[in-house]
Amino acid sequence: MQRLVKDFYKVLNQVDTEEIPDGLKLPDSFSELVSEMKNNQYDAKTFGFMLRAMMEKFEREIRESKFAELMNKHFAASSIPKGIHCLSLRLTDEYSSNAHARRQLPSPELLPLLSDNSYHHFILSTDNILAASVVVTSAVQSSLKPEKIVFHVITDKKTYAGMHSWFALNPVSPAIVEVKGIHQFDWLTRENVPVLEAVENHDGIRNYYHGNHVAGANLSDTTPRTFASKLQARSPKYISLLNHLRIYIPELFPHLDKVVFLDDDIVIQRDLSPLWEIDLGGKVNGAVETCRGEDEWVMSKRFRNYFNFSHPLIAKHLDPEECAWAYGMNIFDLRAWRKTNIRETYHSWLKENLKSNLTMWKLGTLPPALIAFKGHVHPIDPLWHLLGLGYQNKTSIESVKKAAVIHYNGQSKPWLQIGFEHLRPFWAKYVNYSNDFVRNCHILET
Repeated sequence: MQRLVKDFYKVLNQVDTEEIPDGLKLPDSFSELVSEMKNNQYDAKTFGFMLRAMMEKFEREIRESKFAELMNKHFAASSIPKGIHCLSLRLTDEYSSNAHARRQLPSPELLPLLSDNSYHHFILSTDNILAASVVVTSAVQSSLKPEKIVFHVITDKKTYAGMHSWFALNPVSPAIVEVKGIHQFDWLTRENVPVLEAVENHDGIRNYYHGNHVAGANLSDTTPRTFASKLQARSPKYISLLNHLRIYIPELFPHLDKVVFLDDDIVIQRDLSPLWEIDLGGKVNGAVETCRGEDEWVMSKRFRNYFNFSHPLIAKHLDPEECAWAYGMNIFDLRAWRKTNIRETYHSWLKENLKSNLTMWKLGTLPPALIAFKGHVHPIDPLWHLLGLGYQNKTSIESVKKAAVIHYNGQSKPWLQIGFEHLRPFWAKYVNYSNDFVRNCHILET
């Protein structure tokens, strides 16, 4: 028996080093293989070749199905769910027919508070009404002093009426909410944002974000994890002006001294008023560093993860080992910011990347911000901002419970069917499912 086993090992080693014969007809299952062995009296070497060829075929099919799953997930993440689209349409219609939905936000007597620096000012830029409602509601419900909160919600022209309707019909008093469309900011002219206009109109960029993401990609040399990261970086939101607006906050809010900027895929679970007490030491941006932490995937990001260091300009000016930081919950000292050339640096590097045909980094707001804010970032405690709830499902529930702000960055947003079921409740608890608009639009409920 031992001799037979040794002989079989020898045959398998031989099969592993030789080419699989052409025209080998493969059975579809192991039972078929056994049946063919009996019927055709295959020798051990032929059996070995068939076994190897079957395994390689199944590995290819599994790999292809994994890439197909990632592509489908990318398209699902980039699309607008029917319920959220319905919500926007119905609220927009309400704006045109209901005077209460058009009432001034905030009421005239509260307008001076929009520039009162004794209040805590939050800035949220989004075209997702449901997501905006969760951010604002979670902030107000988690606050020890909700009467000190002012929310500045910025949206695009097509969403403005619906967004205004939502907050007019669903006030979060005693907090104050202002809703503004991009078109309502006098400062946002083509002359002031020429680079972003170029970004939005560049053929190569449009193709990169909206084109065939598999064409030209060598999937045989790419791991599913690497491919998933590349797809995540190709979200169309990265070429949206709404996404780049954060770099213009000092100009858009000239009377404010300190603000907290929030992404729309976050949930606030603790009172954030202590953020205004953090001494940034003269720095502009208070942010959580993402190069150290228990989660080796989420919290292992250095400059080398975002930039192409084979490009001479990148190699000359940046350190690949420098620690990256997180966008999505940032304290900005606008007085300090106005004394810098952060915006000009951001624009100049965007221009360089366009000139180099996007070879320095693939577009997004974080890479140019990492350069522009270089030397202007003050690290804050990681418990303020927990990342990764939207792109990996291994997030510790205990860590989620402890964090002041949880961030569903990644494709698996909690309002999508592809959201992680065990992480969605932390977001869904702030959705008002009894609201007529939410109920009639059949918004995803846990």
